[in-house]
Amino acid sequence: MAVICNTCGLPEDLCACGELAKDSTKIIIRLETRRFKKKGTMIEGLDPKLNNLETVAKELKNKYACGGTAKEGYIFLQGDHRDSIKDTLINLGFAADTIELH
Repeated sequence: MAVICNTCGLPEDLCACGELAKDSTKIIIRLETRRFKKKGTMIEGLDPKLNNLETVAKELKNKYACGGTAKEGYIFLQGDHRDSIKDTLINLGFAADTIELH
């Protein structure tokens, strides 16, 4: 028997809730300076209930060959990746108009 989504009522293979959630989130990308003047890229605004932050962080860390973490609604990547992170997030399925670069 097919699993039914609680939000939209469609079968799980036809459910579009995850894609709609990616379109409605407001993502903010900014540079943050940590201890010892180390720079890092902070990606905020991702909902941990709708997006699996660990898998998104893993894909970003593999793409940029850097360390990072995913905690409590944000992803932190080591280094300054502001110039190309927006294109990468668009390729992961997030809407371009909801991404702000600070």
